[in-house]
Formats: sequence, C-alpha cells, structure tokens
Amino acid sequence: MSEPVRIRAIAAGGDGVGTLADGRTVFVPRTAPGELVELTGLRLSRRFARARLARLLEAAPERVAPRCPHYEKDDCGSCQLQHLDPTAQRTARRRLVADALRRIGHLGEENPPLEPSDSDWEYRSKLTLAARGGRIGYHKLGQPGKVFDLEHCPIARPELGLLWTALRAHRRLLPRTLDRIVLRVDRGGTCHAIVRTSGGDAWTRGKELGGSLEQAGVLAVLWWEPEGGAPRTVSGARETYPITVFEQVHPEMGDRARAYAVQQLGELAGRHVWDLYAGIGETSRALAARGATVESVELDARAVRVSESQGPDSGVTRHAGRVEAVLPRLKPAAAAILNPPRTGLADAITGPLAPALPRTLVYLSCDPATLARDLSRLAPAYQIRSLRAFDLFPQTAHVETVARLERP
Repeated sequence: MSEPVRIRAIAAGGDGVGTLADGRTVFVPRTAPGELVELTGLRLSRRFARARLARLLEAAPERVAPRCPHYEKDDCGSCQLQHLDPTAQRTARRRLVADALRRIGHLGEENPPLEPSDSDWEYRSKLTLAARGGRIGYHKLGQPGKVFDLEHCPIARPELGLLWTALRAHRRLLPRTLDRIVLRVDRGGTCHAIVRTSGGDAWTRGKELGGSLEQAGVLAVLWWEPEGGAPRTVSGARETYPITVFEQVHPEMGDRARAYAVQQLGELAGRHVWDLYAGIGETSRALAARGATVESVELDARAVRVSESQGPDSGVTRHAGRVEAVLPRLKPAAAAILNPPRTGLADAITGPLAPALPRTLVYLSCDPATLARDLSRLAPAYQIRSLRAFDLFPQTAHVETVARLERP
C-alpha cells in the first residue's frame, strides 16, 4: 500500500491522474478529480506509474454508483467513466479535447463546448464481443487477454440486449472456433449477429440457431465470417446488407455532428466541395442537398457501392481509393470535409499534399490525440476558427470533435 494520492484530473483513456511522493505521475482508473485515494498494485516505470484504487479516503461529489454491475464486479474495460455523473463526464471529455490540443498540438485552445447526447444509456447500435476460454463478453480493464461473460450491456440499444439474451441461451449452437461476435442494429431496425471464427471448420448450426432465435421471438440476420474470408448470411437474410461497412455506433449523435460540420461550410450553392473519408455517403448527400457539387473519396469499395445505390445520381462524383492517392486527381474545391478513422490523416495529406487542400477544412475526429497531431502539422497554414465536441460515447472517455480550419 502506497501513500495517499490526490487525483487532480482525468487523462486520455479515462484514468485519474495524481502525483506520487517521488514526483512521478500515477494513473489510476475509476477515480475522479479532487479525490484522495489509497493505491494498490503500484507498477513503477522510470517516468510514471500505474496503480488501482484500493480505498477512497475522500470521494468527489460527482462520484455515483455505476449502473452496470459488470463495471466493478467484472472490471469491465468497455466503459471508463460510469463512476461519474453525466455533468462530470461531459466536463472530462471537453477537457480531454483541449488537453490534447495543448499538450500534443501546442495549440492554446480552451475547453470546447460540448453537445450532449439525448440519452446516456441504451444508445449503442453495435457491440463487439470477444470469445476467450468459453466466455463471451468484453475485455477486462487493462487485461486484453482476459474476457468476462457478459450478461447485459446497459449502453446497448434494447434490441441488441434482447438479441444477446437469446444468443446466450443458445450458445451451444455457436461454432467451437468462435473468436468474436459483432451485434448490430441497422438504420432500418434490423438486427444482425456476425459470428467470426478463427479456425477452418465450417459453422454448420447457423440455421438451427436462427430457428431457435425465431422461436424465442427474436428476429435477426445471422452471418458467418470465417478467418480470412468474407461474411456470408446463414439465416434470416432477405437481401444482401453491407454488414462490414463502417457506421457510427451512436447514429443520432453522428447525424448531429455531421449536420454541424456541413453547416460550418456556410452557403454551398454552386460551390465544389470534397468529402474525404466519405463512408457510405451521408455527408455527400447532405452537401449535394445544399446545392454543392461533390467529389467523395472512400477506401472501402463496398461503402462506395452503398453510396451509389442511395444516391443522388447527379452532383456527386465518387472515387474508391486512399485519399492520399486520389486527392491529386480531384478538381479544385472551395472546401473539404474530412472524417478520417481513429488513426487520423495520412502523413502525405498533412505534408506534401497539404498545399493542395482547399482554403476551408472541416475535420471530424473521434480521437483528440490524432486530431491534435494533425492540426499541429497543418499549422500555420491553417488556423482553428471553431471547435465543438459531441457526446457520441456516454459512459466512456471517447469524444467526437468537429474543427473548422481556415487559411489566414
């Protein structure tokens, strides 16, 4: 047992941050700013330390009892901030954005405004569950090799909760080589379960599982994705659905962030705009609806096909490929919206290709660290004109940010 430590902030990833008597920074999960804590399991490195909470000596007024029993009982690593009330969580996420911009990007930004979610629970439209040692669920906090058996996830949409309950009741029908299960509810309200296996054995009981779910009153499309292969339907499919195409896990808040990003471009009629990392084309459709001509770029050819099928047929030119490869072939644009994956922009885009970027950029980011890195690389050619956070991931330390950049 170490000396008591005062927690002063929350770091990226959700851990509380304090200082040991020897001056080293210590990261302590499940703690809150202002709390005085005793530590256990202290692990020292040269410049910092990690520990776990042994006992609360002084609790923060923002601390609440976690709603999910897995959070403490099973040390669930999927959520990081359930021990804080909603207001404290939102304050922490705002600070995470500003801290990253200051610390990584060396950009002197204040905590941005944050648009809260309408619901702090039952919002996720996708769950990814690992299978290890006969257990199916989430990884334990800080232990990626360990999985606990998930009973219920309170941040999941109710439809997914019902599906998971039914699947658990018939888990004997799942393949022996199960690696993970992805549960999704699509925009049309259809539930899907993608069963991924790690071995070469075929999954022969998919139709039987689908029939058992239907008898239980649960309708879902079951998919089997063998190792190294493409997903295929085994039960319940009436038509092909692009199940592996990326979509936001909180669609309603994703729509609000996207609408704000488009609004940041101002009047669009008659202007040419790039939609980079375009996904299935929601942003392209919004830009075209406001009178812009659009060129979109998306690496996933399946997502491009979905965008083509959903239209519009005119006003949008779609390209399949890496943004850094396609960008030199695009027509000059007045503005661009960039919505890259968590890894952020490719080095070429913030480096040699940066002069080809339009005067106005709107950047949607799901990772403050890579956002800060990219904005730092784009400076001083671009200045931040507006910054807003969106609460896409309540109960976690993740946050979506929309930044509007302009050339001076």
